[in-house]
Amino acid sequence: MGDLHGFLTQATTALRSAGLTDDEGHWAGGTDKLWFLGDLTDRGPDGIGVIDLVRRLQTEAEEAGGQVGCVLGNHDMLLYGSKYVPESPVTELRSIIQVWALNGGQENDLSALDDDRATWLAGLPALALVEDHLLLHADTLAYLEFGGTIDEINATMGDIMREHDESTFGTHARLLFNRFDFLDRNGGAENARKLLGQLGGTRLVHGHSTIPETFRVNPSTVDGPIIYADGLAMAADTGIALGAPCVAIKVT
Repeated sequence: MGDLHGFLTQATTALRSAGLTDDEGHWAGGTDKLWFLGDLTDRGPDGIGVIDLVRRLQTEAEEAGGQVGCVLGNHDMLLYGSKYVPESPVTELRSIIQVWALNGGQENDLSALDDDRATWLAGLPALALVEDHLLLHADTLAYLEFGGTIDEINATMGDIMREHDESTFGTHARLLFNRFDFLDRNGGAENARKLLGQLGGTRLVHGHSTIPETFRVNPSTVDGPIIYADGLAMAADTGIALGAPCVAIKVT
């Protein structure tokens, strides 16, 4: 599932429609694997509710022999940074809490982000390789600035989240605002091959850049992902904050 951005009702409806949860919202996916691509918060009304949903499903899926995972999104970093290092500079002109507010930050999410939820966010991987699909939030090569392997990148990002370094946190978060590295006009297929060759997998699956904005389609017509860059990249952010449907995408 792509970026949910606090739209809890739409997310639970999509999960139920896909048969991954039952009518009471509990895990019904058995041994299936469900991954969220980050940006759980901001823009929509209940980012904390989305965080709590993902955490609960993680436990329920594990007990059933399945798996629920999530990679870290830039909005998740913005919310987290707004709690612990609000004055960390993202640009010369704006702090992380200012950027968070300007990009759909919700005060109710920030006030409800307790240490337990924040610790969970800090432990999210930046990348995951799941059955030959490289899962990441942003469609950018900037991940390689954090390390040369998935383990190295995840370790570096984990350190950044836990250290709360006000002087650097915002600039690190800014790297995940990069986008469009896999579109043709930016050497897309070549860049996708570079990332996959470095980190593994045969196709990368990302959120971050919404399908309506990236591919210039009406949000109401989006009903699934778009595969591009010679088949090497899959865009999975349907653009729920733009009015597009929330979709649980089956990846084979």
